[in-house]
Amino acid sequence: MTDRTLFSLAFALAAPFWALLILAPGRRWTDRIAASPLPMVPVIGVYLALAIPVFPQLWAAVSHPDLAGFQRLLALGGGAGAIWAQLIAWDLFLGQWMYREARDLGIHPLVMGPLLVLTILLSPVGVLLFLCLRGTLRHHTGQRPSAIPN
Repeated sequence: MTDRTLFSLAFALAAPFWALLILAPGRRWTDRIAASPLPMVPVIGVYLALAIPVFPQLWAAVSHPDLAGFQRLLALGGGAGAIWAQLIAWDLFLGQWMYREARDLGIHPLVMGPLLVLTILLSPVGVLLFLCLRGTLRHHTGQRPSAIPN
């Protein structure tokens, strides 16, 4: 497979799980999938397929991070694809955690759906808004915060 194909495959593998979290909240299958690390495994496989061929450049960029090193890594198709796949896997992990936390806190799916979509597109913004909502709800209900993520 080409780097371009693998790049596209990373999100395609995660999209069905995001769809369940957003469009089928509270269903038994959705809750089981949200509690499992398995949805990330195919995306991590794509990451490995992209990262292994450029591992020396990837290692150089992450072990001694500087802007120029990351620019060189991202200039490589496999480097940019590996970073993308890593981002997709991490975002899915965050989305699963947010889904479970929201279910525990009783946050309505019509509130969580847009937050999860925002997390897919701009994960730091979506997570920050969720953490604010979570903190506010826990403050008002008196619940102690659990570890992030649990």
